[in-house]
Amino acid sequence: MDVREAYLKFFESKNHARVASAPLVPDDATLLFNNAGMVPFKSIFTGEVPVPENPRATSCQTCVRAGGKHNDLENVGHTARHHTFFEMLGNFSFGDYFKEEAIAYSWEFVTEVLELPVEKLWVTVHESDDEAEAIWKKYIAADRIMRLGDKDNFWQMGDTGPCGPCSEIFVDQGAENFNGPEDYMGGDGDRFLEIWNLVFMQYERNAKGELKPLPKPSIDTGMGLERVVAVKEGVFSNYDSSLFMPIINRVAELIGKPYAYQGGASYRVIADHIRTVTFLLSQGTNFSNEGRGYVLRRILRRAVRHGYLLGFTKPFMHEVVDTVVSQMGGAYSYLSEKADAVKEQIMLEEERFFKTIASGIELFNEALKESEEVFSGEVAFKLYDTFGFPLDLTEDMLREKGMGIDTATFERLMREQRERAKAAWKGSGDAHVEGDFKLLLEKFGENSFVGYDTLYGDAKVLALLSDDFAVVDTLHAEHTGWVLLDRTPFYAESGGQVGDTGWLLEKAEVLDTKKFHGLNLSRIRVKETLNLHEQVGAQVDTRRYEIAKHHSATHLLHAALYDVLGEHISQAGSLVEPGRLRFDFSHPKAMTAEEIREVEEQVNLVVMRNIRRQTNEMAIDDAKACGAKAQFGEKYGDTVRVVAFGDASVELCGGVHVEDTASIGTFIITKESGVSAGVRRIEAVCGNAAYNLFKQQRHTMEQAEEAVKNRDLLAGIDRLKDQVKTLKEELQEAQNAAKESLDVATIGGVSVVVEEIKSGDVKTRIDELKNAHGRVAAMLFQVKGDKVMIAAGVKEAPLKAGDWIKEIAPILGGGGGGRPDFAQAGGKDPLKLDEALEASLAFVKGALES
Repeated sequence: MDVREAYLKFFESKNHARVASAPLVPDDATLLFNNAGMVPFKSIFTGEVPVPENPRATSCQTCVRAGGKHNDLENVGHTARHHTFFEMLGNFSFGDYFKEEAIAYSWEFVTEVLELPVEKLWVTVHESDDEAEAIWKKYIAADRIMRLGDKDNFWQMGDTGPCGPCSEIFVDQGAENFNGPEDYMGGDGDRFLEIWNLVFMQYERNAKGELKPLPKPSIDTGMGLERVVAVKEGVFSNYDSSLFMPIINRVAELIGKPYAYQGGASYRVIADHIRTVTFLLSQGTNFSNEGRGYVLRRILRRAVRHGYLLGFTKPFMHEVVDTVVSQMGGAYSYLSEKADAVKEQIMLEEERFFKTIASGIELFNEALKESEEVFSGEVAFKLYDTFGFPLDLTEDMLREKGMGIDTATFERLMREQRERAKAAWKGSGDAHVEGDFKLLLEKFGENSFVGYDTLYGDAKVLALLSDDFAVVDTLHAEHTGWVLLDRTPFYAESGGQVGDTGWLLEKAEVLDTKKFHGLNLSRIRVKETLNLHEQVGAQVDTRRYEIAKHHSATHLLHAALYDVLGEHISQAGSLVEPGRLRFDFSHPKAMTAEEIREVEEQVNLVVMRNIRRQTNEMAIDDAKACGAKAQFGEKYGDTVRVVAFGDASVELCGGVHVEDTASIGTFIITKESGVSAGVRRIEAVCGNAAYNLFKQQRHTMEQAEEAVKNRDLLAGIDRLKDQVKTLKEELQEAQNAAKESLDVATIGGVSVVVEEIKSGDVKTRIDELKNAHGRVAAMLFQVKGDKVMIAAGVKEAPLKAGDWIKEIAPILGGGGGGRPDFAQAGGKDPLKLDEALEASLAFVKGALES
């Protein structure tokens, strides 16, 4: 049974709008990841935006809990139901139906669609919710309804805001399977499994903690897909279900060891984590050392560590991706589209970490030598924090040595790290904006953008807002704020393109333009008092022409990268400004100079073809069918705007563009670099910025020509190189003529030299001595200012240069070392040079005469 599709179809039959899963990276700046089914609807529940036309919705939301307040990472693999990635089925009512219908729908789905035995079902309600209990009694016996308190059956979004009692549906998995002391209804055991939570959002909690009834109560429900599938298949762990076993079996196949539930936690960790990593990478999150990218890296490395415990010594996670895609690609088509790029990114990250594991073992072995009965908690923490070793891996390695570990110190350092991480996390880095947006949307709806083909428009001031987005009637001279125009030519920052600037003629300077909940708002600095309902002339700054050139060039660059590097290329971010563009894309390694030249040339060839731009609006499925490239995470409606330059580039895009490719002018790549593992970045210029770059480079070349005194710059450089070569040869001849002769003694058949030299290079003189003698031991000293350079060389003699120099360098207040045949050191006390010379000669005599 396809539980996911059955759920969505059921609620569609109840007039719910099917809503696609939102990206794992949420619009909510306070969250690391979407961690619940209701998160994409949060602004509706909180009243920030109006209720949609259809006040009923249903979704299957992909979720990640692996950081921040909601973090299940450490429990994964060790319990039957903890996951970092999971799918949450939900149905939602935004002020439409309430408890009666919500309970009826849930009962119908559980008993008639899932066909779970009625005698196995139990229900809980909040201890104060007489209404919910009365409704439930229509469907289930009273003795199967249990009242619980706030801890179990009251939900709230935060300290203030919407909240309410909830009701949960449980399945009895049988006393014959679970009979521990906590296996009773309401206990913490696994016998009674909660599968569905119905939240009755009927109150608003104010700052004083008081509950006020909402005028239009809402419904938010959540049913974990993984739990329901396990129940339907009659297994007692989510990991034993058909959602996970194919992945676990693939891991067992790769390692060549059969899986058993007992002792199989590492298999389960890998199965869970590969789903998380595959989804996050497919959706555009990349490995990095901060924020979401760091959480992604930690999840992958945790899985690799568990693979190491199983016996993997080389990358393996990338070989499991295809199994995830075959399991889930039908519901999430982008998994198939991104599979090759995802596998490459994972393999690169694995290769790096397997090298780290080896370094960690080296640190472990060094620390082990200095341990007696208890292994250092500080070293254990460093193994965890720097090299990614879990404590249980370190404990397993110590167990073989019969040694314990200082867990108190380890735990203290872990607590300190958690506090630092908690203090450092400030959300996504974007400001969480609150304001009177709902009021404006209900009164005016979304305003119109009319600036695709013009930089000017007459407009009416619909609303004025202060800097903190509160509606005001007037903005006075010299003040800043925001303006909502009925028809605006100012483009709001989106899709990598910066927001427009310009003027409200004679009234205000437009500093920036952004979009908030669909409202296109311009930030202004007022010159002359601005009032509601005024008619204004809206003039966009002509820098827009340069922005359009760089935006169109970005599209051509994307297409060229796809052609030159391969179909795995996908956009990972962009920035379009009037003076430059930046384009991030998935690719496992640095581009070669030839690839960069080829991409740049292809873009310029398209520019010179003077291809006219074609812009069409069409259904999103039709757009994708015609090959239009889309960026994951961008919000597209049912109808989308497609920007095409002939067959050279076709993309979904709401930005501004040139009329034809010739308007772009010259396109120049200025830099190619790495952003993170598997993600590269190209920076480029075109149009006026390219001309300015040319002028700058021409000026630099003229200066260089003047410096080398030759209009042919390469010929001038060659002449200088010849001069330098001649001077070096003359210098070498002069040094050879002035070279000091060295006294060579013979001790035990070995040529011995221990001397101070005034000039030349000590290492070079050592090499010369080794080349001139069959058996030699030499140590040379050279004073340079208040420092002493020391070098020792040994050839076919019974002593080691490294030991020799370690013996002598401390006399001069220094240290050093090296190989048996060559070593060098530095000293800080030239006054003790004579003592060092004597000691050096005594050391070599002792070694050769013994």
